Amino acid sequence: MDGVPRDSGAAPGGPDGGPRVPEQRRADSPAEPDRLRFGVLGPVRAWRCGQPLPTGSPQQRALLAALLLRGGRTATASELIDAVWGEEPPSQALAALRTYASRLRKVLDPGVLVSESGGYAVRGLGEGALDLAVAQELAAEGEKARSAGDLCHAREALGRALDLWEGEPLAGVPGPYAEAQRVRLEEWRLQLLESRLEMDLEQGYHAEAVSELTALTAAHPLRERPRELLMLALYRSGRQAEALAVYADTRRLLADELGVDPRPELRELQQRILRADPVLAEPPSPVAAAPVAAVRPAQLPATVPDFTGRASFVAELGEVLASAEGRVMAVSALAGIGGVGKTTLAVHVAHRARAAFPDGQLYADLQGAGPRPAEPETVLGAFLRALGTADSAVPDSLEERAALYRSVLDGRRVLVLLDNARDAAQIRPLLPGTEGCAALVTSRVRMVDLAGAHLVDLDVMSPEEALELFTRIVGAERVAGEREAALDVVAACGFLPLAIRIAASRLAARRTWTVSVLAAKLADERRRLDELQAGDLAVKATFELGYGQLESAQARAFRLLGLADGPDISLAAAAAALDLPADDTEDLLEALVDTSLLESAAPGRYRFHDLVRLYARACAERDEHPPSERDAALSRLLDFYLATAARVFAIDRPGDRLVDHLEETGAVGLEFADGPAAQDWLYSEAVPLLACVRQSSGGAALRRAVDLLWAAVDLAESGANAREYEAAAAALRDAARAAGDARTEGRAVLVLANARHWSGQFDQADEEARQALALSEAAGDPLPCCWAANILGAFNFYRGRFAEAEEYLERAIADFRACGDLSGAAAALCNLSRLHLETERADSAVHLARQGMEMYEQLGHSLKAANGHYALGMALAKGGRPADAGAHLGEALQVFRASRQRLWEGMALFRLAEVDLLTRRPAQAAANAEMALASLRGIGGAWRRGNVLTVLGKALTALGQRGRAQACWREALEIYQQLNSPEAAEVQNLLTPAAAA
Repeated sequence: MDGVPRDSGAAPGGPDGGPRVPEQRRADSPAEPDRLRFGVLGPVRAWRCGQPLPTGSPQQRALLAALLLRGGRTATASELIDAVWGEEPPSQALAALRTYASRLRKVLDPGVLVSESGGYAVRGLGEGALDLAVAQELAAEGEKARSAGDLCHAREALGRALDLWEGEPLAGVPGPYAEAQRVRLEEWRLQLLESRLEMDLEQGYHAEAVSELTALTAAHPLRERPRELLMLALYRSGRQAEALAVYADTRRLLADELGVDPRPELRELQQRILRADPVLAEPPSPVAAAPVAAVRPAQLPATVPDFTGRASFVAELGEVLASAEGRVMAVSALAGIGGVGKTTLAVHVAHRARAAFPDGQLYADLQGAGPRPAEPETVLGAFLRALGTADSAVPDSLEERAALYRSVLDGRRVLVLLDNARDAAQIRPLLPGTEGCAALVTSRVRMVDLAGAHLVDLDVMSPEEALELFTRIVGAERVAGEREAALDVVAACGFLPLAIRIAASRLAARRTWTVSVLAAKLADERRRLDELQAGDLAVKATFELGYGQLESAQARAFRLLGLADGPDISLAAAAAALDLPADDTEDLLEALVDTSLLESAAPGRYRFHDLVRLYARACAERDEHPPSERDAALSRLLDFYLATAARVFAIDRPGDRLVDHLEETGAVGLEFADGPAAQDWLYSEAVPLLACVRQSSGGAALRRAVDLLWAAVDLAESGANAREYEAAAAALRDAARAAGDARTEGRAVLVLANARHWSGQFDQADEEARQALALSEAAGDPLPCCWAANILGAFNFYRGRFAEAEEYLERAIADFRACGDLSGAAAALCNLSRLHLETERADSAVHLARQGMEMYEQLGHSLKAANGHYALGMALAKGGRPADAGAHLGEALQVFRASRQRLWEGMALFRLAEVDLLTRRPAQAAANAEMALASLRGIGGAWRRGNVLTVLGKALTALGQRGRAQACWREALEIYQQLNSPEAAEVQNLLTPAAAA
């Protein structure tokens, strides 16, 4: 009912219920598995060849622990007796001690436990044999890396060290020595954890840290450093009210429990948050004399081996980049017409300057000359990931991403190449802004409004440079005897580097041509065109030259593939559009790459430069015969995407009848070995696929475009491409309405209603679902009627209109069954289960959810069966069976996570938090709720965020953090009031007693 979910294994937390470390890796496997290993960071254990060894009674384990913790030093008998029994040893303690030692000696390797000077020692252990020693080495490695400024390595080392703990150290071992060591080791663990969390915040992992710090402060409420870190993490996550509430809770707790005030650092942080200190928004610089970036991106495109000329520009730009050291930032902006060689020059200069930027080089094509320039927030997301930022730690807003980007670059020396920029506004958020970094920018416009930039206007090459470039490509022997003809060629090319490169490449590929033949061809104005002399039209003339030398099959591929709107195209999609075998298509595309008319974006993927794409389309308009072949190529591409998306849908949702109700296609689509491979294709093709949908919003293609969007439903339901999906659905709805096609409009409106549902826009979705039902009924289209009724049942439930909701859901179940769609019927049963829960029919709710889950499982539908586990988990929780509920929700969480369904991963974590509250585990509830908030960032809508905040507030209240709880509830109340949601009353009631107190 929260949608149609797809993620909990066990809720996060260690065996002792404490916080666990993200990105865990087991570190208890020795380099040499045949050697002895020992563990004390948990139960005292021993292994040989990976097989556990008997360590005897608790007192015998106490003896072993005491010897292991002495690091090979000898312990006297009296010291060991004190360690095992304390001040009241048994009368036969010495004899017992000798017995324990004898038994251990038989279990361990010869010579490991030795008698010496009336005492004992453990000797001869190999490297990594004791988990504590490994942890100490990793901790030292982490501190060394941190001192050197390598925070990524430091975090990873401390994480591995912390992962060695297996619950309480020396668990079950008696004696005063073991107790003292337990306290020491636990304190050390907390110190390591706090250090690693500090580094989390320094690297921008705020959302991840909030969940862990919430659990840590709950487990150790009087420890002030975790609360200080929690305040900072909340503040940097945009949750200022909660950050201040943490301080209020801490001050009250310390006064009640210890009669003291918070330490000065905590008070100072509160004041800085109150005045919105801008320094708080950015992590502090690593403490290092010479910081070393753990992740060193090297994204520069390859420089051309025959780079020619431009010596003055190379020297000038090199000087600017060299001045980056000691300056806040060095920025150079190259401007010029298309084809003048801006990118080639910038890449060449960037490669020459790499040594001055040891922490890496970033590159982005901003597509400023195209119809859809790259959004700065998208580029920042890619840059942050390239710099080592986890996907879950990348903020949503442009401002937050820009701030984190500058923070991550602080202390590093990185060169950023921003190619093909639209204007200064597009690139300002992408500039590093920190000392030691530099940016190179290329654009077709002069960026006079880019403050502090070194501007370079790049003109055409000089005749000498142009001739040198032409000669390098063609070969000195062929040019030597025809110098005048060669000068005629480069002059006809307008001395544009790209034009010269294409002309020379054509000549180099044709050994039977002379330079004079090429010059004669260019002398023909019908071939060269007057536009060769100015502006972007010069590029068109250059492309005309290259296009004119293509073989007919290559020219056809060039024209037809240029029609597709996507940023790039896969080999399989190109083969479909051209109606050719894949091998033949690859030969054609590689030939186009060789002529510089196409780029190889990645293995098996190709893209046009934006200007080349425009020229290809002009060629298609002019040269493609019959003209209907243009539409036919796009139709074949749409067929390919629809047929393949239908295969993905059928693999992910076996038994779902949607595939039987889609428009027929002339393609068979790709085949996939398994579900993950199918999902890989869908998500990798998301942008070109959605571009194809929007491009197909007219004529005979419209129905197939709508069905393609329906079959690619995971792009919206997962949250991965929700905004683009919704925009495409709205465009298809408008197109179908304009065409007067009620059937297609009904489907388009239904798809749009689903997209709005998953993004939390319930009022709009409700209205659109009603429209979809009416349109589909009138058109006699049964399956959309089923789904519209199911959605309307959910929306009426959300609004508290239970009778109407039940009527719609009962209808949906009946209609799905009539259509033979058991998968749809199972979805409606799960939704009806939720309704029965809210109307005090717990037993029937459990029955309905179990029925839906079993139907899914019978269909072999693991992804949707997770919906059933999710619904059954909710029903069991409210029916008083929280342990069973947690198991089902955990099953759902695992499937959602494996299926990359981030929306439903977040919702499953939210439901687990509710179960944790029922089982009185508020710390775990708070941790799960925080992870739910992190999963739902930017997706799912405000209503779902309000639900999670409400549960988080309840968990925090149970932990004694009432101030922070109230901050969560106030935010939730504001959300509910804006949405006119009935949940507002519950939150108001939660706030009222606290406010009165």
